[in-house]
Amino acid sequence: MAFSLLITGGARSGKSSFAEKQTLSYGTSVIYIATAKAYDQEMEKRIQIHKQRRGDEWLTVNEPIEIADKLFALDGQGVCLVECLTLWLSNLMFAEKDVSTATSSLIEAITARRDPVILVTNEVGSGIIPENELARRFRDEAGRLNQVVAEAVNEVYTCISGIPLKLKP
Repeated sequence: MAFSLLITGGARSGKSSFAEKQTLSYGTSVIYIATAKAYDQEMEKRIQIHKQRRGDEWLTVNEPIEIADKLFALDGQGVCLVECLTLWLSNLMFAEKDVSTATSSLIEAITARRDPVILVTNEVGSGIIPENELARRFRDEAGRLNQVVAEAVNEVYTCISGIPLKLKP
């Protein structure tokens, strides 16, 4: 298994820029697996800001659902940054995919890689209990997903106020 890293944190915590720096530290061939879908202009703007910040040295691969397949297919071509697992989870849920099966496939892909992989996720369970069933299910699934991925990877960081804190050596 190649080196693997999970970076978590809240909104605007600095996790994306930290993940990009970590990815670049592993080599010059860097691949960004984007899970986001632009459903509106605001999201399209966010995606463009991320692309501009990364620059031209990154190969961007858009994959909202089949990230395990992409990790397998891109192995041997460079370090991969997957951004982000919670958007991926939303995509799975809205497509009515089996989250458990998809998570198992993701873990298999992470542990089979020869090239490093860095994954970004959000911590969503620190607030109040959501008022509707879908939001509660998402929160619960995100918590389970983060725990399973954190167990499988070599290192875990959380970012708070732009400061990365190592949780798992």
